[in-house]
Amino acid sequence: MTSLLLNADMGESFGPWVMGLDHEVMPHVDLANIACGFHASDPDVMRRTVRMAAEHSVGVGAHPAYPDLVGFGRRSMACSPAEIENLVLYQVGALAAMCRAEGTAIRYVKPHGALYNDMARKPEIFTAVARAILAYDPELPLMTLATRDTSAIRELAGEHRITLWFEAFADRAYDGDGRLVSRSQAGAVHHAPDVILDQAQRIATGQPLTASNGSDLVLTADTLCVHGDNEESVASVRAIRQMLNTLGPQR
Repeated sequence: MTSLLLNADMGESFGPWVMGLDHEVMPHVDLANIACGFHASDPDVMRRTVRMAAEHSVGVGAHPAYPDLVGFGRRSMACSPAEIENLVLYQVGALAAMCRAEGTAIRYVKPHGALYNDMARKPEIFTAVARAILAYDPELPLMTLATRDTSAIRELAGEHRITLWFEAFADRAYDGDGRLVSRSQAGAVHHAPDVILDQAQRIATGQPLTASNGSDLVLTADTLCVHGDNEESVASVRAIRQMLNTLGPQR
């Protein structure tokens, strides 16, 4: 029986432009998804974030993306499978160097934004990401979206002998298939702390969420993602951490 691991996207600042409140979030999470320079971050931010994770004994995950700084990696790009394999491998390698310099190592890979969503829907993109992981370290798990039916992606992962970590979101709305509602739609992101905490607790205890079409949705996840880009969301992170600690092992 294991507890739900709490993860957050980190290291998304770029030069003088600060994104997120990493120093406030890091003490409360188990896993840090660290941007690798293609959608956000730079070498200084990457190393600083890795060092902070190591200081708090937080597991480091590579957070690779399409090369889309302007769009923050949230726009799909017409990359071939070979290009995706190489851009993921390139970013994982860059973060691995920072980890080695700070006496730690990458524990998993979680693609960012549009690459994350495309990977969950298109087998050829999943295969490209998987090939990059296999080329670097076949033991690294790949974090992907927990949906209503995960049988297809489980089968695909089995073909490539890739370990999956399924992820749910405390602050995002879901459609009837258990996929994230597009950020372009109203209500796609939850902001009220009580709503975020309630959704986190429902996911952690196997209770149904209400999907955007009104149906009950139960998600089975290994890890829960939270965002900490403002004071209100940091308060939600702390509350979720306390809730998970109180619940203890659930699965």
